[in-house]
Amino acid sequence: MTASHELLEMLADPNINLTVFVQNKETNGVLYAYEVCDACEGDTYGYKIGDTLVSDFVYPSWFEDFRAKGSTQFDQTKNIQTPLQLLSGGYIGIFDVTSGGGWTQLTSEKTPTTTLNRGNVGSRRERRSTLRTHWINSHNPREIMHRFELYQKRMQNVLARRVAA
Repeated sequence: MTASHELLEMLADPNINLTVFVQNKETNGVLYAYEVCDACEGDTYGYKIGDTLVSDFVYPSWFEDFRAKGSTQFDQTKNIQTPLQLLSGGYIGIFDVTSGGGWTQLTSEKTPTTTLNRGNVGSRRERRSTLRTHWINSHNPREIMHRFELYQKRMQNVLARRVAA
């Protein structure tokens, strides 16, 4: 994921509460998370601005299932040819409103994933599938590394005590 990925997602849906409803049949449909980078997430689809790799992103037309193949531009780099198309490595959060099963991830292989693939704690993907009251705040990278170093020291002490015993 490029550095711009999270920023673009925050600009498009800062509260992680926007969706697009796609009605499959008269009595059912699917909510698609309004995530603008997930469908084309792979770095191979990014592009450079100067020396910085920027994430590809989809346009609002990507969510418009009535559009014909090639009828408009669906993403910035023109790799996506149809609405709701997921590029290799891409995914999108979906909620089947008739199943009552909650949020799942639809992958580029067109298979839904389970909560086992819910994303890093505090990430947008993880939060989308978790009740807002159960969200866990993420930490900045410096704090994460500091906690990791403390953990490594604790584990070294544990191992040293075992060896000494």
